[in-house]
Amino acid sequence: MARTADPARRARLVDDVIDRLAETGLATFSLRTLAAALGRSTRVLTHHFEDKDALLRAVLDRLDERQHEALAATPGWADPAVGIGAIVRDAWDRHLSEEELPRTRLVHEIEGLAAAGRLTGSPPAFVAGRARFVARALELRGLDPGEALVRATLLNNAYAGLQADLLTTGETRRVTAALDTLCRLADDWTRPR
Repeated sequence: MARTADPARRARLVDDVIDRLAETGLATFSLRTLAAALGRSTRVLTHHFEDKDALLRAVLDRLDERQHEALAATPGWADPAVGIGAIVRDAWDRHLSEEELPRTRLVHEIEGLAAAGRLTGSPPAFVAGRARFVARALELRGLDPGEALVRATLLNNAYAGLQADLLTTGETRRVTAALDTLCRLADDWTRPR
């Protein structure tokens, strides 16, 4: 009789997988190579995940959860008196920190694969649901829900594009100036008139 998968053990395994994929990327991702890199058997992975696609979906869901937790923990996230620009800047610094940079690169790789139609199933939640999550912070600062969703979409995609630009070109001064402009624009959206 097969043992039931332990949810806590599964969650730790997903975090380990994310850390490993943040080091290696998805190009060589297979259950066999991943299990070997984690010092586990392929059977451990298949005990918790039906197949490679199920494991990847769990990874994407966990990345989404981590991003939302980090944003929600950002000082001022739930305080309408704190401008969105400060939150954007805090997220930027966190995503590009030495500790978080490998996961940031993994997220960009996943977004690229999704854009190229190379991910099976539905788009990653952190791509599809990110705008709704950020829109709630804009609504808290007085924007109409429909307008908040549109502006959150613009903010998220400009942010991701600037981050990809910096990671690709390394041109810190130019990209940072563009980020400053984006932060001012986001603050203008929620500034009382």
